[in-house]
Amino acid sequence: MTLDIEALLKQAPELIVTYGIKIVLAIVIYIVGKWLAGLLSKLLEKGMNARNIDPTICNFTKNITYYVLVALVFITVLGQIGVQTASFVAVVGAAGLAVGLALQGSLANFAAGVLLVLFRPLKIGDYVEAGGTSGTVKEISIFCTIMTTPDNKTVIVPNSGIMGGNIINYSTQEKRRVDFIVGVAYSANLDTVRKELQAIASEDERILQDHDVTIGVAALADSSVNFAFRVWVNSANYWGVFFETNEKIKKRFDAQGIQIPFPQMDIHIAKE
Repeated sequence: MTLDIEALLKQAPELIVTYGIKIVLAIVIYIVGKWLAGLLSKLLEKGMNARNIDPTICNFTKNITYYVLVALVFITVLGQIGVQTASFVAVVGAAGLAVGLALQGSLANFAAGVLLVLFRPLKIGDYVEAGGTSGTVKEISIFCTIMTTPDNKTVIVPNSGIMGGNIINYSTQEKRRVDFIVGVAYSANLDTVRKELQAIASEDERILQDHDVTIGVAALADSSVNFAFRVWVNSANYWGVFFETNEKIKKRFDAQGIQIPFPQMDIHIAKE
């Protein structure tokens, strides 16, 4: 026992020098590595902000990048002081795989959220149909998109549901076409109908006169002659023009004696 202590004391200076240098290098690697991780994550955030990427995604990506880099620095430090990192990395990898499988739905939503922010098929304030619902986009978060319906209900849609289907965005175009189907009686004078519809389009300042106004017979239906009446407006005026034009059509047709028919059925009773 005495010999072992004496041998250890003789080797102490060599051990102190050897492991002291390793420990000092490990500390230096940790400090410098952590500083570089912070620097790189901040540069990444700055680059994403320059591209006007959503702040939520910027902050999340910055944090993930920082912690991944710090984890790599930590593994390097363990290797520097002599710890076998191969088995440690294997354990971390297995744990990461298990977590990834358990949270694959959330990861899919996160990836879809990043794509929504990068490709901008919709943005806050747009009225869209997506993910099986329609409404005004209020927030695009990491895992879901929050929309408000016209009757003021809040709908939370997973981002993967939006990116996995069709997206109809009603707010991206400055101009939209308003379509009407106007049914008149078979006895109505078609030229008069066309004249009245043209007058409605010409008198409304919100209807864009430099765009074609379509007025034509679309169908000879069971109870009516159906006119296709199509005009162009600025997107902000769409619903105002839609509702008021329907009212104008009814009033003008009434004034001109143009009948708007409704489905009728004649029943003939046979006497035996």
